[in-house]
Amino acid sequence: MAPGCLLLCLRCRNLLGSRISTQHLSLLVQSCAAPLPSGNPTGTRRIQMCYYSSAKHLEVLTSATDFVSNKSCVLLRILISFSDLDDNVELSALEEIDDEEAVRISVPTALPPSSTSLKDYVDKSETLSKLVQLGVNLWKLEQRPNVGSMLLRLDYETDVATKLLFLKDIGVEDSCLGYIISRNPFILTQSLENLNTRVNYLKSKKFSQDTVASMVSRAPYLLSFSVKRLDNRMAFYQQQLNLSVANTRNVVSRLPRLLCGSLEPVKENLKVCEIELGFKKNEIQHIVLAVPKVLTANKKKLIQIFDFLHNTMKVPHHLIVKFPQVLNTKYLRVKERHLFLEYLEKAQYDPTQPNYIALDSLISLPDETFCSELASAKLEDFCLFQKTL
Repeated sequence: MAPGCLLLCLRCRNLLGSRISTQHLSLLVQSCAAPLPSGNPTGTRRIQMCYYSSAKHLEVLTSATDFVSNKSCVLLRILISFSDLDDNVELSALEEIDDEEAVRISVPTALPPSSTSLKDYVDKSETLSKLVQLGVNLWKLEQRPNVGSMLLRLDYETDVATKLLFLKDIGVEDSCLGYIISRNPFILTQSLENLNTRVNYLKSKKFSQDTVASMVSRAPYLLSFSVKRLDNRMAFYQQQLNLSVANTRNVVSRLPRLLCGSLEPVKENLKVCEIELGFKKNEIQHIVLAVPKVLTANKKKLIQIFDFLHNTMKVPHHLIVKFPQVLNTKYLRVKERHLFLEYLEKAQYDPTQPNYIALDSLISLPDETFCSELASAKLEDFCLFQKTL
């Protein structure tokens, strides 16, 4: 009798799960092994019970393959009643339920299995909905490989909120958070320890708290690079341009993407300035200190505007060095204004001659002021002239 009872007890244990302790099961097995009371004509009976994870746990158990004593049946019912202590147990996928109970089950809305746009997930993902509220451009991120799936795997509280609080702690404005994540969503995968280490490195180089916040806001990838890489970049600009520590810090703080981008375009522009444009090293240093963007400017544009200034307008090197902002202006703007002044016979850029026109005035003044002060002409005449070009 005991082996049959033991089999039934084990089956009950499997159905009821961890709510039935080993001690309870042992008691049931012992009771099954006890002899039947004398005078029992039948001695045994076949029972059928089934277990439901609801208020009525004991209905009919799967058909027992053995005979058990009346005593063990009572104890088995007592044992199963332990499961009634918790009526809020989740249903198992293998349990049978009736139609009425099935209707009451609420199934949470799942994420779409696949989509070509992150907008289909915004309403169902806390991370994406919060990022949208920050002003993150999801349409830009979904065009980048694997970024969309990465964002969906992130937990807002542990992965996103902690990074946002870190950025705010170092001084980044709330209005810049969306811009930073739109350009560099991978900052959300960085550890806080690494982010802190990189910020501390910048502070060790005498960058102020406000400067660090400004650099991070304008160069979102800045904190994604290791301290070793940042330090190598700082050393490169200091050595290549023969700058002091203070001047290196000044150049980098004004154009922080110098620490993030590739060095190849920078090296190429330095060679172009020295070999093709003919500037001396100290002149290049002066130009970079005044206009750091020259280091990352498009090479063709840089050559084109220098060629027009030097060969067409006849502006010597030392005047270009004196007004280096002209190398960062639009080529068409310089061309249109010079040709208009030349048409009026007022294109005179030599400071030793009368009616001298400074290069900074030529490129910086708005059209109306340029016409009235430099060209002594009407704005309408300048607009008509532009149509002839």
